[in-house]
Amino acid sequence: MARSNGLDVIERQVMWNRLISVVEEQAQTLLRTAFAPIVRECGDLSAGVFDLKGRMLAQAVTGTPGHVNSMAESVQHFIRHFPIAEMNEGDIYITNDPWMGTGHLNDFVLTTPTFRNGRLVGMFSCTSHLTDIGGLGTGPDATDVHMEGIYIPMLKLADRGRIDRTLMAMIRRNTREPIECEGDVYSLAACNEVGCVRLVEMMDEFGLEDLGELADYIVTSSRRAVLDEVAALPKGRYHNVMTVDGYDRPIDLVATLEIADDGVRVDYDGTSAMSRYGVNVPMAYTKAYTCFGLGCAIVPGVPNNAGSLSAFRVTAPERSILNAPYPAAVCARHLIGQLLPDVVFGCLEQVVPERVPAEGASALWNLTFRGETDRGANERTMFAFTAVTNGGTGARGVKDGLNGTAYPSGVKGTPVEIVETMTPVLFHRKELRTDSAGAGTWRGGAGQIIEVETANKTDMDLLAAYERIDHPARGRAGGGTGEPGAVYLASGTRLKGKGTQVIPAGERLVVHTPGGGGHGPASARPPEAVAADVADGIVSEAAAGADYAWQPHS
Repeated sequence: MARSNGLDVIERQVMWNRLISVVEEQAQTLLRTAFAPIVRECGDLSAGVFDLKGRMLAQAVTGTPGHVNSMAESVQHFIRHFPIAEMNEGDIYITNDPWMGTGHLNDFVLTTPTFRNGRLVGMFSCTSHLTDIGGLGTGPDATDVHMEGIYIPMLKLADRGRIDRTLMAMIRRNTREPIECEGDVYSLAACNEVGCVRLVEMMDEFGLEDLGELADYIVTSSRRAVLDEVAALPKGRYHNVMTVDGYDRPIDLVATLEIADDGVRVDYDGTSAMSRYGVNVPMAYTKAYTCFGLGCAIVPGVPNNAGSLSAFRVTAPERSILNAPYPAAVCARHLIGQLLPDVVFGCLEQVVPERVPAEGASALWNLTFRGETDRGANERTMFAFTAVTNGGTGARGVKDGLNGTAYPSGVKGTPVEIVETMTPVLFHRKELRTDSAGAGTWRGGAGQIIEVETANKTDMDLLAAYERIDHPARGRAGGGTGEPGAVYLASGTRLKGKGTQVIPAGERLVVHTPGGGGHGPASARPPEAVAADVADGIVSEAAAGADYAWQPHS
C-alpha cells in the first residue's frame, strides 16, 4: 500500500534487514552454483543490491572487500553506459574492465535491472573470480593489461532475456578452462536473478512502489552513524610508511590519514610509482581495501553501503602503484591492495591503538598451477587451477593472531581433497609452520608449510605471486616480527616470489607462508599460553626459551 506519510522507523529497519537477507541469499546462490573452486569452496565473490541512483544499499556478508567495495562503484559505470531509461526487463550487463570493475580481468561483474509490474525498481550486481581467462595466466608477468587475458568492455550479456551467443563463444575460446568459465558466467546471472525475484517479493509484501524512501533512509542513517563515530576521534593528520617486496624493486606505500568533522581522508601521496609488471592497483581496488581497513577499526558495527562508504575519501597520485591507469598490467593487484588495511592501521595506531592489529601476511599466498593432465586423448590435457592458501594474521591487542587465515580478503582455504580431485597435483604436506608467528604478549598467527608435486611426473608451471618475503609483517606495541615467506624446491633451489617458474617433474615445491606480527612485549605473555603454543607445535621449545624466557615445566 502507498505510504504518503513516510515509513515508520521500525518498519524501515525491518525492511533494511530484509534487504541484507536478500543479498545473502543472492550470494549463497552464487556459492552453490559456481563452477570455479575458488568461488565454490572459498567464497571469492560479492553480491549487492542497488537503487536507481547506483547506490549500494546492502551487501552480502559472504564475499571479499575487494570485490564488494569496488563493485559498489561498478554499478555507476553500468548506468553511465546503459542509461536507466534504456534498460529493459531481461537485460544483463557484463564487464571485467579492471578500472570499472573490481581491479583485474579475472573478475567478471554482472549487473541486472529488477522490474516490478513492468517498472524498473532496482538493480542487483555480483562478482566472482574466474580461474583462467587466457593470456599469460593469473600472475604478475604481463607488462600491459592486454597480455593478461580477454578484456570485456561494458556489454549486454543478455538483451531482453536473450543471451548473446557470440559473446559466450568468445569467452569460451579465450580460456584454458572453457566449461568452468562458461558455467561461472551463468552462475553469476542466476545469482542476480534470485536477488531480483526476492526483491519483488519483498516489495509486494510491504506494499512498496519503489525503493526511494528506504534507500534514502539507509544511506543517510549509515553515513550519520559513521560520522558520529568519527566525531569521537581526535582530529588531526597521521602518517605511516610500509615498504613491501614489489616485483623487481621494493615499493613504499606512504599514507597520510586525516580525521575531520566531515569524515576520514586517506591520501597516498609519496607512494612509489607504478610498476612495469602486473602488481599495479587500479584506484577502485585501492579505495576498496582502504575503506575496509577504516571500517574495521572505526565503525565495525555499521553496515557497509553507499552511505557508510561516503564518509571515507581516498586519493592517490595518478601513475603511482596505487592509481595505475589503463593500460597498466594489474593482474596481481591483490598483492599490494590487500596490504592497505595494514598501512591504514599504522596511521590509526596513533589514534586508537587498542583497535588495530599488528601487520599480518595480509596478501593471499595462492598456489596457481598450470600443466598437463593424465586424461585420455578425447579429453582436455591442460589444466589451470588456483588453490587459496594463507599466512598468519597479526595479533590483536586482546587476542592472538589467526593461524593460516585470510585477512583482509576473508576467503577460505581450498581443501586439499578438492585440488587433488580436480588436478594431477599431490600434496605431501600441509601444516602450520612452527616458529613463524611473531612473538608478543599476544602472538601473531602462524603461517603454513606446504609441499606438492605433480602426480603424473610432468613439469608444472607455478604462477608465483607472493609478498612478505623480503619485508615480513611487523609487530605493534613491542611485538615481534612474523617470519617471512619463502618458495623453493625440495632439492634446495630458491624460487622467486613473483613470476611464472617451472616445477620440474619429480621435484617437490615447498612453500612457507608468512607469519603475522606480535602485539605487546613477549615478556608479558603468560607462561601457560607459551606452554600451550609449545604443546600445539606453534612455538618450538628453543624459540620459547629465546623469545619468552620459557622453560619446560616452568
